[in-house]
Amino acid sequence: MERFTISLSDELAANFDAWIQARGYVNRSEAVRDLLRKEIESERLTSDQATHCVASFSYVYNHHERRLAERLTQLQHDAHDLVVCSTHVHLDHHECLESLFLRGETQAVRGFVERISAESGVRHSAVNWVPANLAATDLHTHFHPLT
Repeated sequence: MERFTISLSDELAANFDAWIQARGYVNRSEAVRDLLRKEIESERLTSDQATHCVASFSYVYNHHERRLAERLTQLQHDAHDLVVCSTHVHLDHHECLESLFLRGETQAVRGFVERISAESGVRHSAVNWVPANLAATDLHTHFHPLT
């Protein structure tokens, strides 16, 4: 393991220590390692260096929008290789929330997320990219067709 030293202002060190304590870290080193991993993986995902990913994707839409629910369902069926599962929640008389768990090639997942988000009637959307080391063979282990 390689060691290095950093200097922080007293104020930044106090804020960092409070942040560490609030999240339950045992020490500064583990907190810094997690922050570095998160930043590096985030950069890999945004620069298309991560060939595969997992993600949680949520969006709110008006279910009264003409044929929107049908279009969204069709898009999910078309991307059955990316969509691991979905959850549908009725927020009120008009609005629904869907959350999808996705995994696959990063470019394909990103394209799917962008396509859903761009649908007329989708009000809000957010994606959470989750770093994961996936081999190409791991991507289809969740699907077991009936025989």
